[in-house]
This record gives sequence, structure tokens and C-alpha cells, in this order.
Amino acid sequence: MAQMRRTRQPSGRSSIYLGKDGYWHGRVTVGIRDDGKPDRRHVMGKSKATITAKVRKLEKSRDERTVPEAGARWTVATWLTHWLDKIVTGHVKATTLSAYNVAVHKHLIPGIGPHRLDRLEPEHLESLYRRMLSQPTKFGSETKPATVHQVHRTIRTALNEAVRRGHIARNPASIARAPRVVPPEIEPFTVDEIRRLFLAAAQSRNGVRWVFALALGLRQGEALGLKWTDIDLTSGVLIARRSLLRPKYAHGCGGVCDQKYPGYCPRRIRTNPETDTTKSRAGNRQVGLPPQLVTLLQHHKRVQQQEHEHAGNLWHEGGWVFTTETGDPISPRTDWSHWKALLKQAGIRDGRLHDARHTAATLPLMLGVSQPTMMSIMAWSNPAMAQR
Repeated sequence: MAQMRRTRQPSGRSSIYLGKDGYWHGRVTVGIRDDGKPDRRHVMGKSKATITAKVRKLEKSRDERTVPEAGARWTVATWLTHWLDKIVTGHVKATTLSAYNVAVHKHLIPGIGPHRLDRLEPEHLESLYRRMLSQPTKFGSETKPATVHQVHRTIRTALNEAVRRGHIARNPASIARAPRVVPPEIEPFTVDEIRRLFLAAAQSRNGVRWVFALALGLRQGEALGLKWTDIDLTSGVLIARRSLLRPKYAHGCGGVCDQKYPGYCPRRIRTNPETDTTKSRAGNRQVGLPPQLVTLLQHHKRVQQQEHEHAGNLWHEGGWVFTTETGDPISPRTDWSHWKALLKQAGIRDGRLHDARHTAATLPLMLGVSQPTMMSIMAWSNPAMAQR
């Protein structure tokens, strides 16, 4: 059999030919590489019909812009890393990105990272979820189903992007079943408990902070992120427009300080911004201040000015409403410790700081305040929160 001569195709056209090795070959230009040269893909097989089908498939993928990167055969680990570094960074909130990073680097890559992306099955994910639930946390307690759900939501979001870009045909995370999560029982504080908390707050530094939590229902980050420019004491209006973030650190010592956690490194470097926008668009809102709260804020401002004078050059002026003794914003972890101390001082049961927000929402609803009004005040974007 005479060997078929390879004819030269016009620039950019696909070609099919029988090679000297006895195999049929196909070449398809699918785009331009990073160096500016044509990205020409090669396929080979034993029959012309097979190669013709492969060339047409490549051409179809090229036309639909779903051709994978040259030489790339995604694993779960390489895709998740690419998704984090090149796709979502800069397009989601800092808190969301932080949660993605924990789910990816702590659970997903160690658990299913070596799997080929296009061969990942729902059963692989369900097996990972079962293993997570059987593994203790670093504090010795069992991993909670809510943690598994966060991991499940992360991989589902990442794989949705892989489907959209044509790297996989379906999303196995949309089929996999995550463990059932039972919402925690909401137990608002009683009127008597609120009264005792207010009395204890009146004797503590930054006591008006807890009035904000129990009366206005501001989220922790929203309250700690308040600046005096956000409050109009004359008209009695507050604008929630930012949230103070829990700091994240990296080692700045090159790994020589012998500290396991970078937060304890003497040369630690903060890796996340100080503040972010509110949790949702609904969170950016105006809140009316009762006259009693305006009076408390006026007193709080005078006390803060006295602390500023006492601290002198040690004071770091940032315009924050709630500060340390030197003017710095109060970290969320320190704020949580102050809340626990307040509960103990008031002599009432232990409770989450978020229970104060639930309390602020429950009492007005019991008094007949309309659901749309409460949704606006509490910055709820989902009406189901009112039902809870």
C-alpha cells in the first residue's frame, strides 16, 4: 500500500495524515499559547476514522472554548489550587476566601487531592465526609457535620466552575450526600437576664458595646468595625458599612522562631485586611438609635477622650468607637473573652455571643414588629431567619 502523502494545510487548518510509523495522526490548532505561538494539539490512532472523530472532537472543544490547558490533566488538587489562586481570589469576600482555603488545604487536598478530576465520583466525596466525621479535631472533639457541610459547599462551588469551563461533564458534588446538619437550638435571653446583663455592662469598660449587641442586634464584626464617622449623635442614626475581621498571620521569621502557629511569631505578618464590607448587601444599612442609647454613646465618647489624653503618644487614633486602652480596634477573639466575662459577672447562664443578636430579633417580633421591618433592621437576606 502506497503511503499517503502529507499535504500542507493552510495556516490554522486541521490536518490528518498517515505517518511513517504506520499510525494515523491529526493536528488541530486550538488557540494561541502564552508565548504567542499557535497552540497545536496532536492525536494519533490506528485508523483514519478514529483520528477523524478525534480531530472533530478537538475542533468542537476549540469552538466551545472548553479545551484544557496544554499538557494539563487536572487532578482534584491541581484544580482546587488553580481555582483558589487564579479564579476566586479577588472576586469573593476575605472571609469567604479564608473559609475556602481551610476547606481546600485542610480537608479536600489531603483527602481526595490525587484523584483525576474527570474521574471523581460522588462516592469518593461521601467516603471523605465519613472519614471527617470519625476524625477528632485538634481540640479533641468530634468534627461537626456543619464543618463537613462547609467542605461540601466548597467542593461543589469549585466543581461547578470546572463544569462551566468544560473540564468535567458533571458535578459529582451535586450528587453526593453530605451528613445531615441539625440547626442549633436558639435560646434568646429573657428580659430578666437582659436587665442583669445591662447592669453588669454599665460597670465594665466599653459597656455600651453589649447594649449594641442586645438592643440593636449588630453582628460582632459590624459592632467592632464602627467608627465615629458612622454615627450621627444629633439625628440618632447609625450606618453599618464595614466589618472588622479576625486577623490572619504568616511567619515573618523564616521559620526560625520555633512557634507552631504564626500568630505567636515575634515577627508575624498579617495576611488579611483589617476590615471588609458587611456580610451581605442587606448588611449595609441605617439603624435608628433610641434616645437612651444616644445618651450612652455620648458618655462613652467622653470617656474615650479621657483615655486618649491619659495614653498620650501611645494612643493610635483610628476613629474606632470601641477600642483598647491605646486606641486600637478590639480583636474579635478579645471581644469574645469580654462577653464570657460579662456573662459570669452578671451571674447568668453561658451563651454564645450570637445569642445576643437572636435576642435583639426575638423581642421585637414578639411585640408585633413586621417581618419586613425586622429583616431591614437585622440585615437578613433570607426570610427563613425570621421563622427561626
